[in-house]
Amino acid sequence: NNRNTSTSGTEGQLRSPSQKVEKKHEEKVQDPDREKDEPKADMGSKTWADLAAEMKIFLWNPEERTCLGRTAKSWGLILLFYFIFYTCLAGMFAFCLYVMLLTLSPYTPRFRDRVSPPGVMIRPYLNGFTIAFNVSQPNTWQPYVDSMHHFLAAYDDKVQEEKNIECVPGQYFIQGGSDSEEKKACQFKRSLLQNCSGIEDPTFGYSKGQPCILLKMNRIIGYCSGARVPVSVDCKVQKGNESYLRSVDFYPGNGTFDLMYYPYYGKFTHVNYTSPLVAMHFTDVQRNYLVPIQCRLNGKGIINDLNSDRFLGRIIFTLNIGK
Repeated sequence: NNRNTSTSGTEGQLRSPSQKVEKKHEEKVQDPDREKDEPKADMGSKTWADLAAEMKIFLWNPEERTCLGRTAKSWGLILLFYFIFYTCLAGMFAFCLYVMLLTLSPYTPRFRDRVSPPGVMIRPYLNGFTIAFNVSQPNTWQPYVDSMHHFLAAYDDKVQEEKNIECVPGQYFIQGGSDSEEKKACQFKRSLLQNCSGIEDPTFGYSKGQPCILLKMNRIIGYCSGARVPVSVDCKVQKGNESYLRSVDFYPGNGTFDLMYYPYYGKFTHVNYTSPLVAMHFTDVQRNYLVPIQCRLNGKGIINDLNSDRFLGRIIFTLNIGK
């Protein structure tokens, strides 16, 4: 028996590799469902319960007493580091900002060489640059009248007499002293606008189909208009039949910005400064027609023909006066 056993063992050892492969193949053919019945080995997949347990340990590990993987000492050190880091960063930023502000004046801009000549704006200004109304329908022109009264409230004669002083017309009002010293302002009374003041005619001509429109220049610190010659205003039809605009009256005087209102020293020192106005009284305009009108500033140093900026030295608006 021992001999037979050893012989069979020797025969098994002497089998070639090809015979072993054939044997394995025969076993698979004899039992094809064997692999399906065997449970697959766990490849490291985790259930939701395992993930939840690991997350719980990550949030708080009672054995190592760590929160989010860090001990209390570790959290304290890292928070201290970031506190010091951002404090130094904020301090450097504040220091640089402080040094920069030391070079700037709150009263006068440091660089003014690229400030363009003044632009202009009109009042009333409600819904764009089209002023349209019907004379026979007060509800169409009353909003314009209310806007004019509201704007001219600061120009009331009593208000101007209380806050500002009378100046010498025809010359610049140059004021010395330090930049921080408060400057005086010249009076501009609404009574100077005469028929467009809203005093004699509270409707500013809108009830008669002869509307008044106010023109003002934008403020520029240190700007002296016209190079000792007052800047004047003229208006004409911008495009179309020039006969549609037959008559325009200008106030005050012949429609000029007097030199005594210049220069402007800024809102911090020129507290009561009142911008001068020119009123344009359109007494004869074509009815029931859109009339585009261009009003321009004229004077030395004034630019009024730049196509890329319709408000530089000029303004274009439309009048549509119905019956």
